Amino acid sequence: MLSPEGEVVSWNAGAQRFKGYTAQEIIGQHFSRFYTEEDRAAGVPENALKLAREAGQFEAEGWRVRKDGSRFWANVVIDPIRDERGELVGFAKITRDITDRKLAQEALRQSEERFRILVQGVTDYAIYMLSPEGEITNWNAGARRIKGYAEHEVVGTNFSRFYTEEDRATGLPQRALAQAAEKGRFEAEGWRVRKDGSRFWAHVLIDPIRNELGELIGFAKVTRDITERKNAATELEQAREALFQAQKLEAIGKLTGGVAHDFNNLLNVVTNGLSSLRERLRDPADIRMLDAMDKAASRGTALTRQLLSFARQQPLRPEPQELNQLITSFEAVLRRGSRSAISFDLDLAAGLPQVLVDSALFESALLNLVVNARDATPDGGSIVLSTRVVELKERQVGALTAGPYVAVAVQDTGTGMPADVVARAVEPFFTTKEVGKGTGLGLSQVVGMAQQSGGDLGIHSRVGQGTTITMYFPALPATAAPSEAGKGGTEKVLVVDDQPEVLEVTSELFRILGFEVLVANSGQQALEMLQRTPDVRLILSDMVMPGMNGLQLGQKAKELVPGVKLILASGYTDAAIGNGMNLAGFHFLPKPYRMGDLVKKLRSIGLASERGSP
Repeated sequence: MLSPEGEVVSWNAGAQRFKGYTAQEIIGQHFSRFYTEEDRAAGVPENALKLAREAGQFEAEGWRVRKDGSRFWANVVIDPIRDERGELVGFAKITRDITDRKLAQEALRQSEERFRILVQGVTDYAIYMLSPEGEITNWNAGARRIKGYAEHEVVGTNFSRFYTEEDRATGLPQRALAQAAEKGRFEAEGWRVRKDGSRFWAHVLIDPIRNELGELIGFAKVTRDITERKNAATELEQAREALFQAQKLEAIGKLTGGVAHDFNNLLNVVTNGLSSLRERLRDPADIRMLDAMDKAASRGTALTRQLLSFARQQPLRPEPQELNQLITSFEAVLRRGSRSAISFDLDLAAGLPQVLVDSALFESALLNLVVNARDATPDGGSIVLSTRVVELKERQVGALTAGPYVAVAVQDTGTGMPADVVARAVEPFFTTKEVGKGTGLGLSQVVGMAQQSGGDLGIHSRVGQGTTITMYFPALPATAAPSEAGKGGTEKVLVVDDQPEVLEVTSELFRILGFEVLVANSGQQALEMLQRTPDVRLILSDMVMPGMNGLQLGQKAKELVPGVKLILASGYTDAAIGNGMNLAGFHFLPKPYRMGDLVKKLRSIGLASERGSP
């Protein structure tokens, strides 16, 4: 008990135990002696009595001082005591030592503060709490950095907002919380969405938080952005796969190369033996048998050439070539490789730089691509053969370095290929065609030729939308010499005939004579080639062809290229041909003709003098 002035008037055993004073030592002393010097200087004891007197009670916590000078944290209650008349006669003061509770609370506060500072200071991890329903209740700096949201934008909203639409549609956020609550932990990786809509690959941990009674009161969620790690792992896997494929192809290449070389030697014996037998045999049945054997040997030779090309052991004769010229001179063969139900078009970019290729192998590769495109469009469609100059970035296509390339693409509107077939398309002996319809070496030969020429192959295909296969060749630096040499050194002749055998033989004769040869198997096709190649000096055309005959072709050709010379070839005599037709301005060459006949005709029109005679 205290007097109205604050002097101690009674003292119990508990007071003696808390504060260390006996009753004789403290009764009559002012109770302020239990307060700290700071509180006494601030008038805290007097203010406590005043508040108790005015308000009817005073309660507070604070530091108090024992007899030995040590401090303890006390809970203090002071009640005024009044007599029957309401006069103040003193105060009842109750003090409790709650130091242990205070220290525990302070330790907890400090622990929570340290945890808050730790969590808020972490920027590499998104750490935040969720309610049992998945609503966000707090937000650290790492969450703000990784996901882009400020705290006030997300607190109170559901954490499913960070998931992709696909994952939300399948209920993944709810399953994650259910698994965490049931099994005590949820851990997974997957795509998450930032505020700006971009995605990142996340590693996620969700732990349930329970109270002392085991009741679920929320979840702790930790998210890490591991996009770089995933990208690195993906690139490593791709590199391993590329190494595996390279090693596999190298092993198969060595095997097939060795087999092909040995098989070539056997074929050489067979073909030479057939040639010798042909000179001795006279029976028509034997000769037909020889023809069949000869065709089989030719097919075997073509197969070994494909094997050697795939194995990168085909001897190349690379020369600077302008690919548009190679394509136009080979156009007739390419058109025969397609079908009448398929539209075949050329889209050749002007002014292509030269590339270093073996022309024969390039033509073979091109024919392979066209035939594949034809087989991929069984119900009709279109095939477009195009050329263009592209500037590739480092490793944009295969392992090619950055720089300018000439791209030759064959695009079809056929059935297309799924991704797993595209991935295996260039593997040797892999084919989707029926048994007996394909060797599985076509694309292997194409990619082998392209890579031997310093380039590579690109495949783009979608099921139901067609396929585009592109060969890339390094562009040679532009120089004046090639263009000048091409301008005056090799003149162009266009050979037109609807018979493939005649077309092939005649073209070879002109090549021997030093001409650059373009071929066409119809008058209409010849006119289309003239529109693209107006520097043709000579046209040798069969007179009798379906559709547009040679005379009609010549008349239209002179309108397109006024200075072009025209030779009409026919098995009929020139008199018979000229009956009812005006041959003025045209020259006639009777069939069959030999190289000597051709040279004489060229001399007569002023062209053979520019070449050596055979």
